Amino acid sequence: MSAILHKAQVSTDPILRLERVKKYYPIKKGIFYKTAGHVKAVDGVDLMVFPGETLGVVGESGCGKSTLGRSIVRLEELSEGSVYYKNHNVHRLSERDMRKVRSDLQMIFQDPYSSLNPRKRVGELLTKPLMVHTDMTQAEALKKATELLEIVGLSRHALYKFPHEFSGGQRQRVGIARAVILQPKLIVCDEPVSALDVSIQAQILNLLKSLQNNFQLTYLFIAHGLGAVKFMSDRIAVMYLGKIVELARTEDIYRSPRHPYTKALLDAYPTPNPWSRSKERIILSGDVPNPASPPAGCRFHNRCPLAQPRCREEEPALQGGQRLVACHYPLS
Repeated sequence: MSAILHKAQVSTDPILRLERVKKYYPIKKGIFYKTAGHVKAVDGVDLMVFPGETLGVVGESGCGKSTLGRSIVRLEELSEGSVYYKNHNVHRLSERDMRKVRSDLQMIFQDPYSSLNPRKRVGELLTKPLMVHTDMTQAEALKKATELLEIVGLSRHALYKFPHEFSGGQRQRVGIARAVILQPKLIVCDEPVSALDVSIQAQILNLLKSLQNNFQLTYLFIAHGLGAVKFMSDRIAVMYLGKIVELARTEDIYRSPRHPYTKALLDAYPTPNPWSRSKERIILSGDVPNPASPPAGCRFHNRCPLAQPRCREEEPALQGGQRLVACHYPLS
């Protein structure tokens, strides 16, 4: 697969590489609970992420974005394929070796309340990883946790509080601090602002940008809000029904989308000046098909106004030069 590099990463090896990643969930039926099929949440994804960049992953709900992110950090076991972090096959590592890699791969979850243990104070939530993965003393770990809380915009008094004592935005700051405390190399951000008020979203996005610059972080930023993805990302991968349908630099995606699905997403996004919209808009009809029985050929053909007979019979490959698109008749 061709790689689209950004900024100064022209000669840099990828920090993360996905090869034909698949994640299927079995469908059990009958009194004997036999497998009657599979939900194809992620179905053959190839992807590369380079050091220091933010790769955005965008798509409708149910397209497999979150499952892809959880598979990268091995919270989900793969059905097929490989995830390589610095040439380490993450899903082939033993429990002992995985613990060494775990400190470099962290995740920020969509719902900070459910991802934080309600029975533990913030001080314990932040110092425990340091006690497990480093040789710090408890006093040293507590000092570092206090410093990091101040960086993310919370006072040292937060150390002695439980998660339910914070607002949604403050809890997400705690979740971000927990993800950053071990100074990881890669963080998977799984819709980190979608559960927050709009005013708080801007603060959290700016915080993520600041942390990336200060700690030299690499992000895989998963979201369905196109504004947040545009603000955060250097490149964007568009997912539809478990597959990547377009991958390009952010400015190219927003200036001239090549896949009809990408254009439909952009056409549905509100703009400050509605008169500046293209007259040839693509409006999606219907819902995303059942991932247990995806359509033959191009998976988007039954919702695409530009579909041709070939689209119903032959599945397009993700290909191209400087930008990748999986479409038999890409937009010019």
